[in-house]
Amino acid sequence: MARLKLPKHKKQKKLAAFFVVWLHILNMVSWYIRAVQTVISIRFGVRPPPLEYKMFYPERKEYMHRLVYESDDTCLHQLRMNRATFVTLCNMLENTGNLKASKYLQVDEQVAIFLYVLAHHVKNRVAKFLFRRSGDTISKHFNNVLNSVIRLQNELFKKPESISETSTDERWKWFKGCLGAIDGTHISVQVPEEDKPRYRNRKGDITTSVLAACTPDMQFIYVLLGWEGSAADGRILRSAMIRENGLQVPKGNYYLVDAGYTNGEGFLAPFRGQRYHLNTWRNGQRPETPEEYFNMKHSAARNVIERCFGVLKKRWAILRSPSFYPIKTQNKIILSCCLIHNFIRREMAYDPLDDEEFIDTNNDADDEDLGSHVEHITTIGTSNEWTNFRQNLATSMFNAWTSRHQ
Repeated sequence: MARLKLPKHKKQKKLAAFFVVWLHILNMVSWYIRAVQTVISIRFGVRPPPLEYKMFYPERKEYMHRLVYESDDTCLHQLRMNRATFVTLCNMLENTGNLKASKYLQVDEQVAIFLYVLAHHVKNRVAKFLFRRSGDTISKHFNNVLNSVIRLQNELFKKPESISETSTDERWKWFKGCLGAIDGTHISVQVPEEDKPRYRNRKGDITTSVLAACTPDMQFIYVLLGWEGSAADGRILRSAMIRENGLQVPKGNYYLVDAGYTNGEGFLAPFRGQRYHLNTWRNGQRPETPEEYFNMKHSAARNVIERCFGVLKKRWAILRSPSFYPIKTQNKIILSCCLIHNFIRREMAYDPLDDEEFIDTNNDADDEDLGSHVEHITTIGTSNEWTNFRQNLATSMFNAWTSRHQ
């Protein structure tokens, strides 16, 4: 009897099964060889040769191209900076921040992952899906870039420059010798249950209090992190003054502060009991006394710190809601956001967030009424000399204004 031929699809199944068996055999042989190498390395102290196994994913290359290199518009919306600024940041982190490329991950992809998480506050599982990496890889390189950015703080913090005698800026020309503005902001954080009472602020939210000083062009000079949301602004400022590398105010210079701080040498506060906030003057009302005019000009200039905080939180979504990193990592993230903010404003000729309007939102109950060779101010306190300085400045400003409007 003639032998029946197997159908074609049955032959294919048998062939596939044959290859599957051989693949299992090869895997077992490979596992056995690695086990023998490991035993030899332990027995004789010889390190086994690294495995030359690299999987190529064209989707990763395509995603990075679309995310970063395809257009400035996409890069700006997704990573908060244009392509040229992104490349400059990568070079700085690699050359100065000691960020290294790994065997499977280049520096630009590490930085892209980091910026994307800051900009959109996505969880690890979302980032690993988008970038087609493991969760461990995302976490590891996020922290590597974070630490690299922190190493650049001496370069990225702006050096303070005082308002010159020849300044014609309408907001700042009266405040000769001023370095900028100081204020605090609250950022929501996630802390262990036992620490929540210390981090609960007056509104009942769990936050960390961040003290910052910024220049008139909205770049950060100094940032103090780590204080609980329940801490008072004055207490945090005193802490900043006495730290080894803390806030330094040279003699003859000062910062603008709100009425929540003491009006003393180095810190010029508005008059209490007088109209102050910008929205008070938006209805065509005119100041009637030197104190009111001073408060109006003081508020217009000091508002730069409010705008700076507004731009910072608008730029980085991770600052707008609590993250689940340890509190120390959360503080590092806040600092890195401030540093990259400075970098963006320094490198990009135009910051799109400048078009946004950020008004004074710091309407706390306590103010609604209202260089090593240089000698620095080391204490905060009132003095007759500083009180007279403020009063004389207010009178000069008011007299000049009334003479122009008579």
